[in-house]
Amino acid sequence: MKIEKGKIEDINEIMEIIKDTVSDMHEQKIYQWDHTYPSKEIITEDMHEENLYVYRDENVIKGFVVLNEYEDKEYEELDWKYNKGRHLVIHRLCVNPKYKGKGIATKLIEYADIYGRDNNYSAIRLDTFIDNKPARKLYEKKGYSVVGALEFRMGVFYCFEKALEPITTYI
Repeated sequence: MKIEKGKIEDINEIMEIIKDTVSDMHEQKIYQWDHTYPSKEIITEDMHEENLYVYRDENVIKGFVVLNEYEDKEYEELDWKYNKGRHLVIHRLCVNPKYKGKGIATKLIEYADIYGRDNNYSAIRLDTFIDNKPARKLYEKKGYSVVGALEFRMGVFYCFEKALEPITTYI
């Protein structure tokens, strides 16, 4: 198992995962994604910007996440607790439905924490659909706090944040 930057040659496999994930979400009445989002163009742009990281195991992509500093303009409406320094933002965290319940989302979140600390971010922010209870539960378990809710194209989303404490080494 390894987490690494996604490559353009991964695009078809990732788009197939997205298609399966949308079907799985809709079966659970989670309407966070649909046939237009996330699009192949968005995923390709994520790859060109080198922000998309894949969880690869036995040469199969089992999940992915996008890590960057992009915040939707609506984020300005919220009263974020951690405003100093730079903020890493998690987007499009996705696990292939075939591999749900295997800890892959947890590993991707933990990777974001390590990435954030290694790159001197002070906090991580993200949003998730209000009805996506598994995602909300995971974020809360990993130390994220709800800051507020915003309305996006697909409905209401909870916004979360977590401070990243620097790792202190004692000699």
